[in-house]
Amino acid sequence: MVSVVMPTLNAERHLEECLTALRDQHYPGEVELIVPDAGSTDRTLEIVSAFRGRVVPNPLKSGEAGKAVGVAAARGDLVLLLDSDNVLVGRDWLARMVVPFVEDPDVFCAEPARFAYRSSDHFINRWHALLGAGDPLTLYTGNYARDSRLTGRWTDYPHRAEPRNGWQRVELDPRWVPVLGANGFMIRRAAYDIVPVGDYLFDLDYVHDLVQAGRRIMARPDVGVVHLFCDSAARYRTKTRRRVDDFFYFEREGDRSYPWTGKRRTRGMVDFAVSTALVVPIVSDAVRGHRQAPDAAAWAWHVAACWITLAVYATGVIRGRLKPRMLDREGWRQ
Repeated sequence: MVSVVMPTLNAERHLEECLTALRDQHYPGEVELIVPDAGSTDRTLEIVSAFRGRVVPNPLKSGEAGKAVGVAAARGDLVLLLDSDNVLVGRDWLARMVVPFVEDPDVFCAEPARFAYRSSDHFINRWHALLGAGDPLTLYTGNYARDSRLTGRWTDYPHRAEPRNGWQRVELDPRWVPVLGANGFMIRRAAYDIVPVGDYLFDLDYVHDLVQAGRRIMARPDVGVVHLFCDSAARYRTKTRRRVDDFFYFEREGDRSYPWTGKRRTRGMVDFAVSTALVVPIVSDAVRGHRQAPDAAAWAWHVAACWITLAVYATGVIRGRLKPRMLDREGWRQ
């Protein structure tokens, strides 16, 4: 049995496409849909009802709080953390994600190998799929976790990988855990008994803590998931600001554990800042990416994305050190 946990807050924009792809899966086991909702005022709850989802309240509003609520309500052997802007690719997606858990009892989690590229999507979403990350900084620090057409790898962090039939078995290094845990991430329900979940479930922090607890084997099934990440520069800026503001706020509260410090990560941050300021290196990256996977509009956005990311992070770090706060969810829409 698979419990699908999908936090929502005014998510009508992509929700029907997302749930249709989930409903159309050819999966022989039972699937339950749990929707922790943070008080939607649009058609979100109506759409969820049409797909027979079970709505549970999420009074703390954020997606991380919603995941914690959903996990507590889950009854399945496996939990799939699926965002309301994710679309499963292929009707056998769910079955292929479950295979590693059946074949290898040491596998504690699985994440799709890539973000699926669709030529019909907005150019920012196409860039996101090709880059394998929603934040260009992660490529410089090396802690991305999806196939990147720019680097030809799925992460730069040390790990041991072995090919299997339809998936890759990966042993993670506890010192270097890439950013895992969202957009189609599947995990054994029993893992939450090893590392309990509090009021918030921060994806990368939770996986990092599980690896420290000895659960080091993950799977990368050969499947993709569409992530309808963003479709305007303004939304990209807002999402990036929310990420940095929330990080400093919850770090001050003592709720974050993922290690962002260290020589390698610091060096990557400096390289990103210098490369973005000089412009030429990021233009060179965009040209190289276009040669690997031609899409002029998507790779042109790469240059703008680097500048927006640098500006938002620089101001966010200053704001976070002086007066950290969580970005208000009032009026938030997916």
